[in-house]
Amino acid sequence: MPDRAGGPVWVGELAHHRAVHGTGRGAGDLVVPPRFGSARLLVTDGGVPVGQADVPLHEGRARAGDLARAAAAVAGREPPGEPAVSAEPLTVVVATRGRPESVRRCLAAVLAGDHPDVTVLVVDNDPPDERTREVVRDCDDPRVRYVREPRRGVSVGRNRGLAEARTAVVAFTDDDTEPDPRWASRIAGSFAEDPGLTALSGPVLAARLETPEERAADVALAWNKGFLPRRFRLDDPPADSPVFPFSPGLFGIGANLAVRAEPVRALGGFDEALGPGRPTRGGEDIELLVRIVLDGGTLAYLPSAWVWHHHRPSSGELRDQMGGYALGLGAFLGKVALDPRARRLAVRRFPAALGRLRDIVRRESSAPKAVARARHEQQTPAVVGGPGPSPERFGSVTVEEHPAPQDVVALPGGAGARKLRGLVSGPALYLQARRQVQAEGGTTPPLTGPARPLRRR
Repeated sequence: MPDRAGGPVWVGELAHHRAVHGTGRGAGDLVVPPRFGSARLLVTDGGVPVGQADVPLHEGRARAGDLARAAAAVAGREPPGEPAVSAEPLTVVVATRGRPESVRRCLAAVLAGDHPDVTVLVVDNDPPDERTREVVRDCDDPRVRYVREPRRGVSVGRNRGLAEARTAVVAFTDDDTEPDPRWASRIAGSFAEDPGLTALSGPVLAARLETPEERAADVALAWNKGFLPRRFRLDDPPADSPVFPFSPGLFGIGANLAVRAEPVRALGGFDEALGPGRPTRGGEDIELLVRIVLDGGTLAYLPSAWVWHHHRPSSGELRDQMGGYALGLGAFLGKVALDPRARRLAVRRFPAALGRLRDIVRRESSAPKAVARARHEQQTPAVVGGPGPSPERFGSVTVEEHPAPQDVVALPGGAGARKLRGLVSGPALYLQARRQVQAEGGTTPPLTGPARPLRRR
């Protein structure tokens, strides 16, 4: 399918400053290299993200007035509240394998943050060489520690980091992200403000949209869950998710995830039969979040703690990534089916789950109309909450008169069919991976019921 997105999209931030009478003002024209036909701008108000705007560029330039109108369209009527921050010690775990330059970039972003007491554990899973260790050595920062983990798998690496951590809160991110400078302090602040909070996630935003595949990934993966803070509990189900708590697309992903360490250790940590590095290739983050909810814990979605993610730049990498996520989702559903309590809860939500699955497959199919519709749904402001005079907005806004032609991007052919194949084969792969992990002495905690606690090291 041809890419008609108008060429590379420049990605950046746009600060929206409210004047006394509620209008917005910008800093000036945006000028970028002329190869970019449009700009994807994260609009912030007082340092808090309120939405995203796609703004057309003419020879690499957008006028200040157009930027101000774009920001005002996204910002809404009421300014966001100031996020809580805390200097309480925080551990950041980066599980990685064979991607030293990505680790270098991620470390630079974390260490440039404003949190005064961060420890970064770089967990090198079954490393093929010494390059990641050399990156940590070259970093020469006492806040960073290299941990060599002989077993492969992102869940193994995250569990190793969780076991090694000595702080009450542990944050996880991937080596292909760049956290915002305020990311760690706002995560710490959210946990300090709410002692009952078990875990939280935040937005994962595209760092680059230059290739057709990066733009396709931005549509298909849909990792940005909006810019309204939320809370999730089993005894207070959200009205917008009929399949809750079996809601893979609702809670966030492991690239931007933080937990209160002790309760999550007590639950057994991540299931090491799930995730990259295992035959299942995914599902480890959603499984943990669903398990926390089923155990009675509280999840939060914190829009003010975001990370930039470097999407796969080639069609082969994107195809492999999407196939892995399909297998992971199938493996997660297989684990649900194996658990009696979870299975009973899931059966009641089966009709709604089928509808949700159709939506996912439609979004990831290669049909241009389906992709355009998914992009449009992602970018149109949505009204949430109950009736009232001031509905809130979230999502992105396309600031163009005729946006439809550039909503169509290239997805790998047959994405929907691969999703279905992954869903079918995932459960058997989970059983295979679980036997393998148990033979290694690893952890595969049950979805409900007592688990073997993850031991601290």
